Amino acid sequence: MTTTPSVADTLFIRACRRQTVERTPVWFMRQAGRYMPEYRALRAKHSLIELCTHPELAAEVTLQPLRRLEVDAAIIFADLLLPPMAMGMSLKFVEGEGPVLGAPIRSEAALHQLHDPADGELNYVGEAIRMVCRELNGRLPVIGFCGAPFTVASYMIEGGATRDFLTTKRLIYAQPALWRALLDRLVRVQIAFLRSQVEAGAAALQIFDSWIGALSPADYIEYALPHTRQLISAASSLGVPVIHFGTGTSGMLELLREAGGDVIGADWRIDLGEAWRRIGHDRAVQGNLDPVLLYAPQPVLRTAVERIMRAANQRPGHIFNLGHGILPTTPVENVQAVVEWVREFSANTTHW
Repeated sequence: MTTTPSVADTLFIRACRRQTVERTPVWFMRQAGRYMPEYRALRAKHSLIELCTHPELAAEVTLQPLRRLEVDAAIIFADLLLPPMAMGMSLKFVEGEGPVLGAPIRSEAALHQLHDPADGELNYVGEAIRMVCRELNGRLPVIGFCGAPFTVASYMIEGGATRDFLTTKRLIYAQPALWRALLDRLVRVQIAFLRSQVEAGAAALQIFDSWIGALSPADYIEYALPHTRQLISAASSLGVPVIHFGTGTSGMLELLREAGGDVIGADWRIDLGEAWRRIGHDRAVQGNLDPVLLYAPQPVLRTAVERIMRAANQRPGHIFNLGHGILPTTPVENVQAVVEWVREFSANTTHW
């Protein structure tokens, strides 16, 4: 009689728990996306919002990279800004500009226009997770996710992407009560969103604080850390490993640890060994190849992968990943090569 594999026994989940593994697990942020021709074919027929909100499409996009890459985890295809859309903000994606949110939150009146999502309003994400879990049948874990409070709130305030976060910071400094009220509301919504993903079968969660590096350490402590800690604490109570990831965080890795997470993600701006020392070896780490290195000649790329593997030094708890997401024009063959090299370096212990 055959038994269904348990995701708790997979390399990725064991590494999140800092258990001994046969080799280093590897997956990629934004591993489903425009660098893959099969994704571009779907995207030519459907908007990004359609891909996210139709479970069968989101499940298909999630599975696409697993057919090409021997990665050790799937991450559900969704977007950080689905919760704000469910809270009443209009959302569209403009070519060359990115996400655009209507009626940015810059006043109490605008905040009062938001509402908590109706029961089931974000269920399409959970249904996509269920579809992927059925397809994978325990062979690989599915990662659920949401955006961290600062990152999502900055989109809601700016109305889209920004380079200087001027409007967000001005609101933080001039209207701290409004800032706290927005984040309190957002955290409540995100907790429910993460819970629904775990109930659907997500075996791990990642909290993306993609833009937290825009804050100084002092501002992070004052304006972001308490809300992020609340979100991660609630996520951790769901019984699955939680990955806490941010970019531009070399100056505050200790603070990310303080905010929580079983696994702390490091971007490419710091040596992985140094990052792990500062985070503490009682936490797992994820990272941290520069996404642009995926465009490099393969000998250069291979050397960079080996450097990261050496920095991890075969210590339990390393998950190989990029320091941010795969870029749209990345050569697929280079992504495939990285997976092969991580497996090779992991298996060849005499290599070290």
